[in-house]
Amino acid sequence: MNKSLRRAAAFALVATLSLSAPALGPAAAAPFAGVALGALAITDGPLFDVFSTARDRRAGQLRTLLGFSLASTGLGLLAGLFSLPVGVFVASVLVVGFGDLGRRLVLERRTNRALSMVGFVVLAALAALAGQAVVAAVTGQPPAYPRWVFLATSGALLAGVFRTVFVARDDPLVLLTVALLLWLFTVLGPLDDVSTATAWERVGVALAVTVAFGWASRALGATSVAGMLTGVFLGLLAVVLGGYGWFAVLIAFFAVGSLTTKFRYDRKLERGVAEENDGARGTGNVLGNSAAALVALLLYAAHAHVPLSSTAYQFAYAGSVATALADTLSSEVGGLFDDPRLLTSLERVEPGTDGAVTWQGEVAGIAGALLIAGICVAVFGFGAAGVAVVVGAGIAGMTADSLAGATIENDVVGNQGVNFLATLTGGVVGGALALAAGLA
Repeated sequence: MNKSLRRAAAFALVATLSLSAPALGPAAAAPFAGVALGALAITDGPLFDVFSTARDRRAGQLRTLLGFSLASTGLGLLAGLFSLPVGVFVASVLVVGFGDLGRRLVLERRTNRALSMVGFVVLAALAALAGQAVVAAVTGQPPAYPRWVFLATSGALLAGVFRTVFVARDDPLVLLTVALLLWLFTVLGPLDDVSTATAWERVGVALAVTVAFGWASRALGATSVAGMLTGVFLGLLAVVLGGYGWFAVLIAFFAVGSLTTKFRYDRKLERGVAEENDGARGTGNVLGNSAAALVALLLYAAHAHVPLSSTAYQFAYAGSVATALADTLSSEVGGLFDDPRLLTSLERVEPGTDGAVTWQGEVAGIAGALLIAGICVAVFGFGAAGVAVVVGAGIAGMTADSLAGATIENDVVGNQGVNFLATLTGGVVGGALALAAGLA
């Protein structure tokens, strides 16, 4: 066993201390507080060798273990003294603790980054699932396997996405984010009001379909490893929190957008307008185009606790995705044509200039918004007025992207920030138009 695998196993062992939380009650944080004190005291010797990273050895202190144990201590206090569910606390700690062990076990046999992250997600999800079952058994709660699977998989996927971006010393950030997300899902209770059979169907189909699409996108080079995990995560949430129609709208953007990015890619390279990494979209790109839709989805799931009707958030979701596809098609198609003009001044600029548009790209963008609107007719039952709202929102968001590109991109925000602002504009316009038209 190499040093990295031994260290991952040691952290996984520390994470199992969370299983004592149901028995300890208000003192759930105590075991991790003890580990934190130990991390401060140990500066050399066998335990230091087991737990230390290269950064720790340079600092002469177990900072990585200290950060993990302090974050776990904080969550333990929330679980013991406040309203953080004990199952969420245990699942979150086990996700982070066992995820890296799964990744290292794969790397021990094959040097394959994609497979190693599959190992991360699978072992993290299994550990979180087992942890929730232990909590239920100790506390006498009835089993809720579909919900446990959803929470375990969501937490594992989110942690996997973070792990592709951050390193081990960022464990506190990963742990706290996962715990807060799972806490939110527990409050929303998307599977609490349906039968066990329906809950199993929704979770099972969500996992099967999203994993299949994610793996296909990775195999075709449409996404990076991080982009694949992010897409699977968003797809899972779309099915469970919204429904199959929400997933259909989202996957239409991913599929058509990815194909368009690959369309005449060599020609785009020659013109200097091609996406980096052979067109494979990473986490930043996926989230930049989907974060606003995710917000609308979460608000839809929480509509009983927030203002406005659920239909308003449905239109906001559709408008955001319509913007994402309209903007993608506008850029990918428009970049193949000459004589682009800056939207703010209409002066001719070089292809690829931020904020530049071509009439061909604008037509392609409108077609993209129409495609999303057509899917919304099929899955949401939108009528002619609903189609007009979605297309109008897509055009508004696409225009906002060009305006932001011409004025603030690179100076104030980056490309992904512009994408988020554009899709947020499309979502807000979609919801507002639906309310104004009496559709929500």
